[in-house]
Amino acid sequence: MLLSLNMITLPFIGDVNLSGSILFIFFLCLLAVVAFEFVNGFHDTANAVATVIYTKALKPQYAVPWSGFWNFVGVNVGGVAVAMGILKLVPLNELMALPVQVGACMVLSVLIASIIWNLGTWYLGIPCSSSHTLIGAMIGAGLAFTYYYGGGGVNWDKAKEIGMSLILSPLFGFGAALLLMWFLMHVLKSEKLFHIPHGENDKPSFFVRLLLITTCTLVSFFHGSNDGQKGVGLLMLILIAFLPAKFAIDHTISDDKILASLNATHLAVQRTMATNTTNHDVVKLDSLVSKAEKDLQTKTIGDAAGTFKFRKDVQAINKSIKAITANNTIIIADADKATYVSASKDLLKVTDFAPLWVIATISISLGIGTMIGWKRIVVTIGEKIGNEHLNYAQGAVSEIVAAGTIGLSTGFGLPVSTTHVLSSGIAGAMVASGGTKNLNNGTLKSIAMAWILTLPVCILLSLVLFAIFHLFV
Repeated sequence: MLLSLNMITLPFIGDVNLSGSILFIFFLCLLAVVAFEFVNGFHDTANAVATVIYTKALKPQYAVPWSGFWNFVGVNVGGVAVAMGILKLVPLNELMALPVQVGACMVLSVLIASIIWNLGTWYLGIPCSSSHTLIGAMIGAGLAFTYYYGGGGVNWDKAKEIGMSLILSPLFGFGAALLLMWFLMHVLKSEKLFHIPHGENDKPSFFVRLLLITTCTLVSFFHGSNDGQKGVGLLMLILIAFLPAKFAIDHTISDDKILASLNATHLAVQRTMATNTTNHDVVKLDSLVSKAEKDLQTKTIGDAAGTFKFRKDVQAINKSIKAITANNTIIIADADKATYVSASKDLLKVTDFAPLWVIATISISLGIGTMIGWKRIVVTIGEKIGNEHLNYAQGAVSEIVAAGTIGLSTGFGLPVSTTHVLSSGIAGAMVASGGTKNLNNGTLKSIAMAWILTLPVCILLSLVLFAIFHLFV
């Protein structure tokens, strides 16, 4: 329903008061993030169904919708830790002080650069990490932001943390798959597991099929819980950039509940200050809590600027709580430490959240993408990494390792590459079966080259796109 020239009511979002040109850019950004997650579906999620298809455990027409469904479930129950990690890569605080068009430049440059690289590698049938693609694009946009506006365009500490996760996970996948395959070969010694299927009618036994379907399900679920969150984080970035008054904090949490957490923290700080009168961190926390309490009580967080300022204050309180509870030189009573931990969890929910409709939008896009463009990557994973057809054990081992690695990374709030973990897992299982002669060097070189080029290409592509879009700001 049209409310005025610049205001419309959107399902789930409510009243949106943006000028005509900004409203167009807002919808363009929403479309871009849905497109990115759609491409992510048939690019990355295809990895989950490759082994179950090539071991003949499930036909493609059953495996692909099954994987899409469990990706959907994974996004919905995976939490938002990875999504918030993605948000922390960009200079959100600096963006809020600038015209909304600048935020749009960043979002569009990141998403379009990611989509271009993902589509290119997908067309060539090269398994490539959407996580690497996205992180590279965000770094490129952050560098461009620094050039034009100064300040910290890239959170390098967070980038290093994510980078280590992306580098170490495939190495772990290779090693773990090799060891697990060795265990199956030399300890379990089940002939049924090491059979290579030949022809359409050569299918695994009931229990082997059940194992392979289970591992496929786990990879699909954990992929959704990790990769799906990246889309959630990007969509939240768009919403916070364009509509901070609505989405900078979670308005479903009542002011009274937030105030109760702040009051409990304030009382605990007062008691901590009594025995740590000169500690700077304790004094700083007392000041931050007092300020946030005042803002909430005087209702100064109603507009966009006030809401985002309150978000920063709550984040600063959480950071300060972590600093004093981790400092062994500060004397804190056990009861007060418990209060800090409880209040920190409650306050984290105020800033680190995603509405249900955001999660549903991303999960549906990911699921549909899985069911449409899966085949190119599946062929590479199933036929071209090794010089022989996958046997049942190799398929199961690679997916067990991939599911475990992705699940652990999600628990730590770190993005990880499903493509690289699963590909390295298959390579490890192949090497355990017959040494390096079992590997297809040509395919591995293509995957390695994509791995090496993804970051620099996406950094450059995103940087150039930001500069082009910036001409119109």
